[in-house]
This record gives sequence, structure tokens and C-alpha cells, in this order.
Amino acid sequence: MHDYSRDSRIVLTLDAGGTNFRFSAIKGNRRVGHLVARSSQGDQLERCLANIVDGFTQLKKQCPKPPVAISFAFPGPADYPNGIIGDLGNLPGFRGGVALGPMLQKKFGIPTFINNDGDLFTYGEALAGFLPYVNGLLKKAGSPRRYKNLFGVTLGTGFGSGIVRDGELFTGDNSSAAEIWLMRNKVQPQTNAEEGASIRAVRRVYADLAGISFEHAPEPRIIFEIGQGKHPGNSAAAREAFRRLGEVVGDAISQALTLVDGLTVIGGGVSASWRLFLPALIDEMNSDYTAPDGSKFRRLSQVAFNLEDATQRKEFVKGETREITVPGSQRKLKYDPLARTGVGMSRLGTSEAVGIGAYVFALRKLDQAA
Repeated sequence: MHDYSRDSRIVLTLDAGGTNFRFSAIKGNRRVGHLVARSSQGDQLERCLANIVDGFTQLKKQCPKPPVAISFAFPGPADYPNGIIGDLGNLPGFRGGVALGPMLQKKFGIPTFINNDGDLFTYGEALAGFLPYVNGLLKKAGSPRRYKNLFGVTLGTGFGSGIVRDGELFTGDNSSAAEIWLMRNKVQPQTNAEEGASIRAVRRVYADLAGISFEHAPEPRIIFEIGQGKHPGNSAAAREAFRRLGEVVGDAISQALTLVDGLTVIGGGVSASWRLFLPALIDEMNSDYTAPDGSKFRRLSQVAFNLEDATQRKEFVKGETREITVPGSQRKLKYDPLARTGVGMSRLGTSEAVGIGAYVFALRKLDQAA
């Protein structure tokens, strides 16, 4: 693949949230100029569209040369290939379908690409973040193992995800691939995984165990500090809230990895609290199923390692590498029979990963069409 970190072309990007829009210009995987922020006003379509146009207009003025494309993350449901946004919960003004991509392409006269934020986060981490970081560790250790596939999840207001297979972003036929938020919730099987893997999930469990109303429950950042003993509150309830999140997320990731054999990277606002949920997540991935005869067997064929833990990271990198001889010859090969996967935190930061993912996605599309 072309090294886009050295590319001189500029792409305008946007990280769209339910409350705020953050615009940035990217060149060679780095931001050009300063970030532009606008209110989303997502309940009023005309104002929302005007804010998007104004954001990109102000961003374009900063660029040292004309941008070649617009590429950004926007919430779904959507027909992303055609740039049509569907009925959004956080941006109700878009209900009925809005051709946002074609509108921007006509307004600015350059190709416009829209994707899901979970997809672009994973794509950015696969190209310039977590995946090359792990492969660099393996190379430095002399391991023959390399990883090409990455599953990414984001923990925040919702529970998002993306899949990158051998350098290609997998989006599905309906722009609905990797909809992890709709997996079953292990702890509460009657509902979906997002209700156990989001900001509201942490607050809800803490409130229940601490004996307070949900409205009075603090944000996860504070609950994390309570669990760490750095803020007054119910520390046991805080730790259990994050443990349950780890169990739900670990179960969902395990289900996904039975189909996507690769590494997993985690981003989003709640990911900063990984010290309280990652151990439970890894324990869930390494747990067992029970056969009808009562015997146990691993739920994953791979052994899962916490790559934020120095000891586990060392074991992951080391593997079980050995030398074997090719039958009938003196030739020797390195062989590592340990099937394993690793889970770790974003190496770029969620917003930067989304920006890089959007940048490279646009340039690859342009190059393929050339």
C-alpha cells in the first residue's frame, strides 16, 4: 500500500457528534491548521446543514493548497456509499433521509466520502496506530508472527465497532457490518450489548449498587476515580460497574473474534478507565463453555492477552516460537504454534484515529478511480 503518511494531498474531515461537530484538515496523516468546532443543532436540519457547510468553508480557508476531497464520520443508519443519512436518534432533523454527501460534493466541487465512526476509528488504528504498534513489538522480538486483521470497538455514548481485514475496511452490503451494539447483552440477555457497554451502563450499575437515582450518578470519569479511591463515593459499586462493563464487552468481542481472527483495539471516552474493566474483559475472553457431559472447553480457540499489562504483553510477544526442520532437508523454519489474540487501547486517540482513517479512505478511493 502507498505510504499515505508522506502524501502531500489535503483532505477535509469531520468528527460528527450529537452535540458538536469538529472539523480538521489532514495532510500526510497529520492535522493542518487548527481545529474548527461548530454546534450540531441536529434537531433543525437547515441550521445543521449550514453549520456543516460553514465548518468546511472555514477549514478550507486554512489550507495551504486546495483540498482534494471531503471525508468524515457521521452517525448511522446511513447509506454511506451514496452519502445518504437516515433516521438518526441524536440528530432528529435528518429523519426521512438526507443526501448529505451529494450536497457537499456539489457545494465544494470535490469528492465526498462518509463512513461510520467505528469503522474509521478501526481503519486509522490499523494503518497508523495499534496494528503497526503490535507488529513492531513482534518484529523487534524476532517473532515470525504478524497480524493483518483488526477489530475495533468504541465505548462512549454508544457501543461502536469496525473491521479491517488485510488493509481493507469491511463495511458490508448495507453499510451495517460490525454492528456490535446489537449483540446480546450477556449480563441482561433480554436486551442488547450497548446497554451494558456504554456511559449510561456504567452510571446505571453504579447508581443501583450505591443506592442512588440514575440522575444523581456521576459520569464514568468520576466513577473511575471513585473506584481508584481518588474521589469520595462507593468504591465497591464503582469497581463492580466497570467489571460488569468488561464482562459484557469481553463477551461481545469474543463473539466477533470467532468470525474475525485478529487483534482488538478499544477507544472512546470510557476507554480511559481501562484499568478497571480490561482485566474482566480478558477473563471473559479466556473463559470456558460447558459441554452437555459437564466437561469444559475454551470459548475461543485463541488465548487472549491484555496488551496493556507488561507481563501479559511480554508473554504475547514471546509466544511459543521454536525451530523445526523441514523433513528430508537441513532447512530450519521458525514456528509459533500458540494461537493468540491481544486487546489494547488506542495508540492514536479516538478522534485522531478517525481523522487518519477518513484521510486514507478518501485517498485510496481517489487512487483506485484514477
